[in-house]
Amino acid sequence: MQVNFLSLFAKSPLKPLYNHIENIYQCCHHLIPFFENVFSDNWDKATEEQQCICNYERAADVIKKDIRINLPNSLFMPVDRSYLLELVTQEDKIANIARDIAGLILGRQMNIPKDIEDDFINYLKRSIEAVDLARKIINELEDLLESGFRGKELNLIQGMVKEINIIEDDTDHMQIAIRRKVFIREKELNPIDAIFLYKILEKVGDLADQALRVGSRLELMVTKS
Repeated sequence: MQVNFLSLFAKSPLKPLYNHIENIYQCCHHLIPFFENVFSDNWDKATEEQQCICNYERAADVIKKDIRINLPNSLFMPVDRSYLLELVTQEDKIANIARDIAGLILGRQMNIPKDIEDDFINYLKRSIEAVDLARKIINELEDLLESGFRGKELNLIQGMVKEINIIEDDTDHMQIAIRRKVFIREKELNPIDAIFLYKILEKVGDLADQALRVGSRLELMVTKS
């Protein structure tokens, strides 16, 4: 198994990074059908989606550990090993957040108030857009490497990081608007559920926040190389 993993580095030093971020994105993407089933009280289907999220999170975790163990000291490219390891750590936190969101909802079989379902799913999708952009940036690294970390490829990555920043700002405003709606009807909610609902709203925003950290880490990595 170790030989196979090392052969990935031999073929492409960035291949394990692509696999890692793809699993992380899938963790987040499956939150959409997960919540759609929560909204319709289909807890069996929601449980299946939660299991998918956990499976992708575990797969990402295995890749993260393999990268840490097997990443060569020299990849014959102008990227410091420590930058790549820190990048993987920051990426991995996104999967953990997605797993925690699904786990909290499923563990309490929490219902999102009907009057905020549309706002909530739009908020979730916007946060996942930030993760998708982080994935696209990492998938551009090979071309960026070939360009010597300059030119249009560098401009493309920096532009995508700016876009993540815009999305993160959007999700901040969306979270505030939803929290206001929850506050207005707070007395109607089970007090414990209200506390967890605020926590879920915060964690959905954390997806975009963490995607921005990944983007910023990538931008720092390529500009320092």
